[in-house]
Amino acid sequence: MAREKILIAGGGIGGLTAALCLARAGFEAVVFEQAPEFGEIGAGIQLSPNCSRVLHHLGLAPALEKCSFLPQGTEFRAWDTGRLIASSTLGENVRERYGAPYYHIHRGDLLGLLVEAARQDEAIELRAASRVDGFSQDASGVRITSNGRLEEGDALIGADGIHSTVRAGLFGRESPTFTGNLAWRALVPADRLPRGMLHPVATVWWGPGRHFVCYYLRRGTLLNCVCVVEKDGWEVESWTERGEHAELKGDFAGWNEHIQALIDNMDRGSLYKWALHDRPPMARWGESAVTLLGDACHPTLPFMAQGAAMAIEDAAVLAQCLRADTGTAAALRRYEVLRRERTALVQNGSRRNARVFHLRGFKAWLRNQAARRASGRVTDRLFRYDALTAASRNPPARS
Repeated sequence: MAREKILIAGGGIGGLTAALCLARAGFEAVVFEQAPEFGEIGAGIQLSPNCSRVLHHLGLAPALEKCSFLPQGTEFRAWDTGRLIASSTLGENVRERYGAPYYHIHRGDLLGLLVEAARQDEAIELRAASRVDGFSQDASGVRITSNGRLEEGDALIGADGIHSTVRAGLFGRESPTFTGNLAWRALVPADRLPRGMLHPVATVWWGPGRHFVCYYLRRGTLLNCVCVVEKDGWEVESWTERGEHAELKGDFAGWNEHIQALIDNMDRGSLYKWALHDRPPMARWGESAVTLLGDACHPTLPFMAQGAAMAIEDAAVLAQCLRADTGTAAALRRYEVLRRERTALVQNGSRRNARVFHLRGFKAWLRNQAARRASGRVTDRLFRYDALTAASRNPPARS
């Protein structure tokens, strides 16, 4: 009997992880990527245990260990003096507690690992320069048009990002809300900085109306910086918009000397900026044999470091649901039900952090006191989630 064929729009982290999970579950997967080649423009991301266990399940642990960085913890510091406000432990403690590590990794490196794994799997077909322009479906399956050609499959997964064509085909175009925040990102070669200037942790400096995040990549040879500023008048939502170094330096004038050293030593060619837009959680993700995954259905502000993790979790749960043989449409609805609440919690938590990180005056002082007393319940709930067993823990209802 022929294996069911799943069409995936979007060859980013979520789409490729979905293809690998589906192939493991016994499906064929065809991934359509509109770019000329599979690759990531972004810089660093954080992979917490809730998603790294999925990647390990796919056999990527040895490759991840070679190109990532294992942070020892997270530190929150004051913007002006650099004084430590609060900290948490990662490293081996996380691996022992949750059964999987916490990685810092370059997006391009992670995508490269996923592409290589997909190319080695005969159940996966990768098609670059292939945009999904539209789709239709009936009782016999799904048909898409890509580059003027008609392609048929048993289901369509829209993993095509924040400007998803599949989502627009399902529910129409939307108008997101500008958050009033502009984000910068850049890379700093570690050898440009004084030795030992930064600890082997993710550091977050909180300040009035803005914050600055920095962490190591590529086994400590590179640092990733993400800097968020409350600012009006520029609302371009693009990962490929170049930024001006002088503007970034002005945004963080007066901040402590470590911030100044990071800004002064940035690789100017890696400096980008984008306006952060917000989208509320969706009530529905799909229709019949079509559904969404990752940023296409739950785009998340970058204030919990969980955007990529949620897409990777989606992929694992989706494959489990389809493997359960409840019928394609029913399986996709169950996937949606299993994932909606968790991804909405992360979306709403990230939105809350956007406000908390930028508090001023007495409210900032109260935040700092609360941070020192935090118990880690939210982190524990995030990290303990096992996407590989989520569907089996919540079996489909039987008629």
